[in-house]
Parts: sequence; structure tokens; C-alpha cells
Amino acid sequence: QVQLVESGGGLVQAGGSLRLSCAASGSIFSTNAMGWYRQAPGKQRELVAVITSIGTINYADSVKGRFTISRDNAKNTVYLQMISLKPEDTAVYYCNADVIAKTGVRYIDWGRGTQVTVSS
Repeated sequence: QVQLVESGGGLVQAGGSLRLSCAASGSIFSTNAMGWYRQAPGKQRELVAVITSIGTINYADSVKGRFTISRDNAKNTVYLQMISLKPEDTAVYYCNADVIAKTGVRYIDWGRGTQVTVSS
């Protein structure tokens, strides 16, 4: 079984920065794409950024130039560095990972989410 645990959310003023982390744990053979999604109240969950195992990255247009996704394959961890935060970035941020367990079973897992609140 694979678990994803996020950390790093919080309350920040507009223009501030936060760094989110998400670590995958369990009996992991490899991780493929890892990414961040967010869901604001009353809205659908949306992609923020995704990074493949070879480093190919995609960002939502709304965060390009402000957010940076990275990963440490040795630690099965993905990061999201967020700068120049805006009130509209307020949401619950969820980690997502495509993981192959040592059993050969493939999991596409979600973390429980971490709240990011940006005050104006």
C-alpha cells in the first residue's frame, strides 16, 4: 500500500511564499508522474503542476512564473514552491502520484490535502 503525505500549507499574506512537500511512502518500486492539484470552495479540483519521472513539467496557466514544481526521486517526494501568492490561490492543495508498488500493482493515489490561505 502507498501513502502520500503533504505538508507545508498555511496562512500567508498576498505576495508571500510557501513551499509544499509531498512524500510517498510504502512498498514503492517506482514513481511515475507526481503532481499538485487544488480545489477552492465551490469549485472543481484543478491541475496546478505535474512533473514526470524524467522531469517533464506542465503548469496551469494561472501559476506559470510563480510556482515551481520539483521532485527528489530518491526520496519519492515532490515539492511545490509558490511565490507571489494571490488570494485566488487559496485552496486545498492535493498531491497526486502514479506509483508502482514492489508487488507490481500500480496506484494512482491522492494525499489528504493541505490548506493554503492567502489573505489580501
